[in-house]
Amino acid sequence: MFNLLWGIFFVLVNFALFLACYRLLGKNGLYVWIGAATVLANIQVVKTFEIFGIVMTLGNTIYATIYLTTDLLNEKYGEKEARKAVWFGFFTMIMSLILMQMVLAFKPGADDISQEALETIFGLTPRIALGSLCAYFVSQFLDVRIFSRLKVKYPSRSQLWIRNNGSTGLSQLVDTLVFSSIAFIGLYPWDVWWEIAITTYVLKFIISAASTPVIYLARNFKFSEG
Repeated sequence: MFNLLWGIFFVLVNFALFLACYRLLGKNGLYVWIGAATVLANIQVVKTFEIFGIVMTLGNTIYATIYLTTDLLNEKYGEKEARKAVWFGFFTMIMSLILMQMVLAFKPGADDISQEALETIFGLTPRIALGSLCAYFVSQFLDVRIFSRLKVKYPSRSQLWIRNNGSTGLSQLVDTLVFSSIAFIGLYPWDVWWEIAITTYVLKFIISAASTPVIYLARNFKFSEG
Protein backbone atom coordinates (compact mmCIF):
# COMPACT_ATOMS: atom_id res chain seq x y z
CA MET A 1 0.00 0.00 0.00
CA PHE A 2 2.88 2.36 0.75
CA ASN A 3 4.29 2.05 -2.78
CA LEU A 4 0.86 2.77 -4.29
CA LEU A 5 0.27 5.90 -2.21
CA TRP A 6 3.85 7.07 -2.57
CA GLY A 7 3.64 6.41 -6.31
CA ILE A 8 0.54 8.60 -6.64
CA PHE A 9 2.29 11.35 -4.68
CA PHE A 10 5.38 10.90 -6.86
CA VAL A 11 3.30 11.40 -10.02
CA LEU A 12 1.70 14.55 -8.58
CA VAL A 13 5.11 15.97 -7.63
CA ASN A 14 6.37 15.35 -11.16
CA PHE A 15 3.39 17.23 -12.61
CA ALA A 16 3.80 20.07 -10.10
CA LEU A 17 7.49 20.49 -10.92
CA PHE A 18 6.71 20.41 -14.63
CA LEU A 19 4.18 23.22 -14.21
CA ALA A 20 6.60 25.20 -12.04
CA CYS A 21 9.35 24.84 -14.63
CA TYR A 22 7.07 26.12 -17.37
CA ARG A 23 5.54 28.87 -15.22
CA LEU A 24 8.93 30.21 -14.14
CA LEU A 25 10.91 29.82 -17.37
CA GLY A 26 8.27 29.91 -20.11
CA LYS A 27 9.00 28.10 -23.36
CA ASN A 28 12.66 27.70 -22.40
CA GLY A 29 11.50 25.80 -19.33
CA LEU A 30 10.00 23.13 -21.57
CA TYR A 31 13.40 22.54 -23.18
CA VAL A 32 14.98 22.43 -19.73
CA TRP A 33 12.43 19.82 -18.70
CA ILE A 34 13.07 17.70 -21.80
CA GLY A 35 16.81 17.67 -21.13
CA ALA A 36 16.43 16.82 -17.45
CA ALA A 37 13.70 14.23 -18.00
CA THR A 38 15.60 12.23 -20.63
CA VAL A 39 18.58 11.89 -18.28
CA LEU A 40 16.58 11.24 -15.09
CA ALA A 41 14.37 8.64 -16.76
CA ASN A 42 17.41 6.53 -17.66
CA ILE A 43 18.70 6.81 -14.08
CA GLN A 44 15.40 6.04 -12.40
CA VAL A 45 14.67 3.01 -14.60
CA VAL A 46 17.42 1.08 -12.79
CA LYS A 47 15.23 0.87 -9.67
CA THR A 48 12.40 -1.67 -9.49
CA PHE A 49 9.46 -1.80 -7.08
CA GLU A 50 6.22 -3.73 -6.60
CA ILE A 51 2.58 -2.66 -6.55
CA PHE A 52 -0.07 -5.36 -6.09
CA GLY A 53 2.61 -7.97 -6.70
CA ILE A 54 3.54 -6.56 -10.10
CA VAL A 55 7.20 -5.62 -10.54
CA MET A 56 7.67 -2.26 -12.22
CA THR A 57 10.56 0.05 -13.00
CA LEU A 58 10.80 3.69 -12.13
CA GLY A 59 11.39 6.18 -14.91
CA ASN A 60 8.00 5.71 -16.54
CA THR A 61 6.52 8.73 -14.76
CA ILE A 62 9.06 11.32 -15.81
CA TYR A 63 9.40 9.69 -19.24
CA ALA A 64 5.66 10.17 -19.76
CA THR A 65 6.09 13.90 -19.08
CA ILE A 66 8.34 14.13 -22.14
CA TYR A 67 5.28 13.43 -24.31
CA LEU A 68 3.37 16.00 -22.27
CA THR A 69 6.11 18.53 -22.97
CA THR A 70 6.30 18.02 -26.72
CA ASP A 71 2.51 18.03 -26.98
CA LEU A 72 2.36 21.33 -25.11
CA LEU A 73 5.05 22.80 -27.36
CA ASN A 74 3.15 21.61 -30.42
CA GLU A 75 -0.11 23.01 -29.08
CA LYS A 76 1.18 26.48 -28.17
CA TYR A 77 4.23 27.04 -30.35
CA GLY A 78 3.86 24.74 -33.33
CA GLU A 79 5.27 21.51 -34.74
CA LYS A 80 8.68 23.03 -35.51
CA GLU A 81 9.30 23.81 -31.83
CA ALA A 82 8.14 20.34 -30.79
CA ARG A 83 10.54 18.71 -33.25
CA LYS A 84 13.36 20.90 -31.96
CA ALA A 85 12.60 19.66 -28.44
CA VAL A 86 12.78 16.04 -29.60
CA TRP A 87 16.23 16.65 -31.11
CA PHE A 88 17.24 18.43 -27.91
CA GLY A 89 16.25 15.42 -25.81
CA PHE A 90 17.96 13.01 -28.20
CA PHE A 91 21.19 14.98 -27.92
CA THR A 92 21.06 15.01 -24.10
CA MET A 93 20.60 11.23 -24.10
CA ILE A 94 23.60 10.67 -26.35
CA MET A 95 25.70 13.26 -24.51
CA SER A 96 25.03 11.74 -21.09
CA LEU A 97 25.60 8.22 -22.43
CA ILE A 98 28.98 9.07 -23.98
CA LEU A 99 30.27 11.17 -21.08
CA MET A 100 29.25 8.70 -18.37
CA GLN A 101 30.82 5.77 -20.24
CA MET A 102 34.04 7.79 -20.34
CA VAL A 103 33.70 8.53 -16.61
CA LEU A 104 33.40 4.80 -15.90
CA ALA A 105 36.58 4.12 -17.85
CA PHE A 106 38.70 6.10 -15.39
CA LYS A 107 40.53 3.83 -12.94
CA PRO A 108 39.08 4.61 -9.49
CA GLY A 109 41.32 5.68 -6.66
CA ALA A 110 42.10 3.40 -3.76
CA ASP A 111 39.58 5.16 -1.52
CA ASP A 112 36.90 5.65 -4.18
CA ILE A 113 33.38 4.68 -3.10
CA SER A 114 31.42 5.61 -6.23
CA GLN A 115 32.63 3.36 -9.05
CA GLU A 116 30.41 0.38 -8.27
CA ALA A 117 27.33 2.52 -7.83
CA LEU A 118 28.01 4.44 -11.05
CA GLU A 119 28.49 1.18 -12.95
CA THR A 120 25.11 -0.02 -11.69
CA ILE A 121 23.37 3.15 -12.81
CA PHE A 122 25.22 4.08 -15.98
CA GLY A 123 26.80 0.80 -17.08
CA LEU A 124 24.08 0.17 -19.65
CA THR A 125 24.37 -2.89 -21.81
CA PRO A 126 24.59 -2.09 -25.54
CA ARG A 127 21.12 -3.54 -26.24
CA ILE A 128 19.43 -1.48 -23.55
CA ALA A 129 21.23 1.69 -24.62
CA LEU A 130 20.38 1.09 -28.29
CA GLY A 131 16.77 0.23 -27.41
CA SER A 132 16.38 3.39 -25.37
CA LEU A 133 17.77 5.64 -28.09
CA CYS A 134 15.77 4.03 -30.90
CA ALA A 135 12.53 3.98 -28.92
CA TYR A 136 12.88 7.64 -27.99
CA PHE A 137 13.75 8.74 -31.51
CA VAL A 138 10.95 6.84 -33.26
CA SER A 139 8.17 7.39 -30.74
CA GLN A 140 8.81 11.08 -30.07
CA PHE A 141 8.81 12.09 -33.72
CA LEU A 142 5.74 9.91 -34.24
CA ASP A 143 4.01 11.67 -31.35
CA VAL A 144 4.74 15.09 -32.84
CA ARG A 145 3.45 14.01 -36.24
CA ILE A 146 0.25 12.43 -34.94
CA PHE A 147 -0.47 15.40 -32.68
CA SER A 148 -0.13 17.78 -35.63
CA ARG A 149 -2.53 15.72 -37.74
CA LEU A 150 -5.04 15.47 -34.91
CA LYS A 151 -4.72 19.22 -34.44
CA VAL A 152 -6.01 19.66 -37.98
CA LYS A 153 -8.81 17.13 -37.55
CA TYR A 154 -9.79 18.20 -34.02
CA PRO A 155 -8.75 21.87 -33.83
CA SER A 156 -10.91 23.26 -31.03
CA ARG A 157 -9.46 24.08 -27.62
CA SER A 158 -11.89 21.69 -25.95
CA GLN A 159 -10.57 18.81 -28.06
CA LEU A 160 -7.04 19.08 -26.73
CA TRP A 161 -7.58 15.86 -24.76
CA ILE A 162 -8.11 14.01 -28.05
CA ARG A 163 -4.90 15.39 -29.52
CA ASN A 164 -2.92 14.72 -26.37
CA ASN A 165 -4.14 11.23 -25.51
CA GLY A 166 -4.49 10.08 -29.12
CA SER A 167 -0.93 10.96 -30.10
CA THR A 168 0.59 9.82 -26.82
CA GLY A 169 -1.32 6.55 -26.64
CA LEU A 170 -0.13 5.36 -30.04
CA SER A 171 3.42 6.69 -29.80
CA GLN A 172 3.95 5.17 -26.35
CA LEU A 173 2.81 1.81 -27.69
CA VAL A 174 5.45 2.08 -30.41
CA ASP A 175 8.02 3.22 -27.83
CA THR A 176 7.31 0.19 -25.63
CA LEU A 177 7.43 -2.30 -28.50
CA VAL A 178 10.65 -0.87 -29.97
CA PHE A 179 12.48 -0.76 -26.64
CA SER A 180 11.25 -4.15 -25.40
CA SER A 181 12.09 -5.79 -28.72
CA ILE A 182 15.62 -4.45 -28.98
CA ALA A 183 16.45 -4.81 -25.29
CA PHE A 184 14.72 -8.04 -24.25
CA ILE A 185 13.81 -10.35 -27.17
CA GLY A 186 15.89 -13.48 -26.83
CA LEU A 187 16.70 -12.76 -23.19
CA TYR A 188 13.28 -13.72 -21.80
CA PRO A 189 10.60 -16.25 -22.80
CA TRP A 190 7.77 -14.76 -24.86
CA ASP A 191 5.29 -14.81 -21.98
CA VAL A 192 7.69 -12.83 -19.79
CA TRP A 193 8.45 -10.44 -22.66
CA TRP A 194 4.74 -9.77 -23.18
CA GLU A 195 4.22 -9.19 -19.46
CA ILE A 196 7.03 -6.64 -19.38
CA ALA A 197 5.76 -4.88 -22.50
CA ILE A 198 2.10 -4.79 -21.47
CA THR A 199 2.65 -3.63 -17.88
CA THR A 200 5.11 -0.98 -19.03
CA TYR A 201 2.71 0.38 -21.64
CA VAL A 202 -0.32 0.36 -19.34
CA LEU A 203 1.58 2.25 -16.65
CA LYS A 204 2.83 4.83 -19.16
CA PHE A 205 -0.64 5.33 -20.61
CA ILE A 206 -2.29 5.73 -17.19
CA ILE A 207 0.24 8.41 -16.25
CA SER A 208 -0.20 10.18 -19.60
CA ALA A 209 -3.99 10.11 -19.28
CA ALA A 210 -3.65 11.53 -15.79
CA SER A 211 -1.62 14.41 -17.25
CA THR A 212 -4.60 15.67 -19.29
CA PRO A 213 -5.64 18.30 -16.71
CA VAL A 214 -2.00 19.38 -16.51
CA ILE A 215 -1.74 20.21 -20.22
CA TYR A 216 -5.05 22.11 -20.07
CA LEU A 217 -3.74 24.14 -17.13
CA ALA A 218 -0.34 24.76 -18.73
CA ARG A 219 -1.90 25.85 -22.02
CA ASN A 220 -3.59 28.73 -20.23
CA PHE A 221 -0.35 30.17 -18.86
CA LYS A 222 0.36 33.59 -20.34
CA PHE A 223 3.84 34.90 -21.02
CA SER A 224 5.40 37.96 -22.56
CA GLU A 225 7.95 36.12 -24.64
CA GLY A 226 11.03 38.21 -25.16
